Amino acid sequence: MSDQKHHVNSAKHGDYERRDVTIPGILYFLLGLFVAGVFTYFIGRGLFAFLERQATKDQAPLSPLVTNAPVDTRHVAKGYPQSAFPDPKLEEDERGQMIGVRLNEEQTLSTYDYIDQKAGTVRIPIDRAMELIAQRGLPVRKEGAPPAPTAQEQKKGTE
Repeated sequence: MSDQKHHVNSAKHGDYERRDVTIPGILYFLLGLFVAGVFTYFIGRGLFAFLERQATKDQAPLSPLVTNAPVDTRHVAKGYPQSAFPDPKLEEDERGQMIGVRLNEEQTLSTYDYIDQKAGTVRIPIDRAMELIAQRGLPVRKEGAPPAPTAQEQKKGTE
């Protein structure tokens, strides 16, 4: 018996075929990949420049009343609204103000609060109000009865 080791896989074909992958083949592949990447980069850059020129050309003209607006109105310059318009500035942060309004509305619609504490008028969350209407139903006026006077009509009558 010999002490020499034979590297044989399960199919008895030896360890591996050394002609499959060569160093020059790998290097040519990487070089081709690099050239394709550079080519793709320049194609994308050229396409972006072309589309940028088209968008600039198709940009709507500014109003003749606006004298100090930036040339490219698609991008807002830092500090533009504050520095360009005189006081009073009605809307400086439209999005932030709208978010504040919506949060305030959500707070109003989802909490309990007094509307008039002396009169005992309260506000309830809208979900609870819908549950109560579903349980009790809406008030129905009797057939042929005149409509009940509103609070404003009652005030006018007492004056």
